[in-house]
Amino acid sequence: MHRRRTALVLSAVIAAAAPLLTACGNDAHPGAAAVVGGQRITIAQLDSRVNEVREAQRAAVPDDAQYEQAIAKTGTLARDTLHGMVLDRVLHRAAQDAGVSVTRKEIQQMRTGLEQQAGGSQALETAWLQQYNIPPQRLEDNLRLQLEAQKLAARLGTTTQETAFWEALSQASQKLDVDLNPRYGSWNVEKSSRVDAKTPWVREVTASATEQTA
Repeated sequence: MHRRRTALVLSAVIAAAAPLLTACGNDAHPGAAAVVGGQRITIAQLDSRVNEVREAQRAAVPDDAQYEQAIAKTGTLARDTLHGMVLDRVLHRAAQDAGVSVTRKEIQQMRTGLEQQAGGSQALETAWLQQYNIPPQRLEDNLRLQLEAQKLAARLGTTTQETAFWEALSQASQKLDVDLNPRYGSWNVEKSSRVDAKTPWVREVTASATEQTA
């Protein structure tokens, strides 16, 4: 049985790639974890997303000791989750600007191929939770994100690891005027020299779902 290898697209490379986020120097938006395109990501919304991950971890690891280990390994979960929520909107805007869209059918095709590769739906959900802190109810949102990244890169005639792709994200970030609450970290706009934790929330699937089922 041939297993297709996958590669990370957005992870620690964020720190070295074109700047995506601008730093916020004051609490201009009380109660907001971030403001993206004039829309608030509230602290309550962020907490809710973090709780989704914690509940999924608890369900997947009923043993108390193992659960505590899982918590210890994801101690920066709130910051990681906020990074993901912001970057999701940045990438979606970049895809829209390039005329890229993703259909429900494409998402299902990707999921089917990945489930066959992983050994079933539950195995795939467990893998995404353990490796990327993506709870089951957010899996298809993440797959949509992957597809947007792939299709955006294709539209630009580049790859997700090359400069043109990151420039598109940088332009989208500037248009959205991202304002991050410093409670969750800050970015050097010129150097993008700091990232609180790896956020491998987008993966580039190197083969289509159809190819994976072959």
